Amino acid sequence: MARDMSDKEILKMELEQLKKEVNTTRTPVAANCAETIAFVEERLPNDPLIKGVPDDKNPYKGDKGGCIVT
Repeated sequence: MARDMSDKEILKMELEQLKKEVNTTRTPVAANCAETIAFVEERLPNDPLIKGVPDDKNPYKGDKGGCIVT
């Protein structure tokens, strides 16, 4: 699409987009942290990276030793 447009048209389009973005309300990152922490903590019990792989299902346990994430 941009190849069909002149440089002036592209700049005009970018300027219109920037005008929209300036008016967008911003929230501080700290305001969203509580939601993010709650989201992650909800999913912790089922997370395989945190829960780990049981020894009987770990194909690498016998050959190369185990790996424990602490």
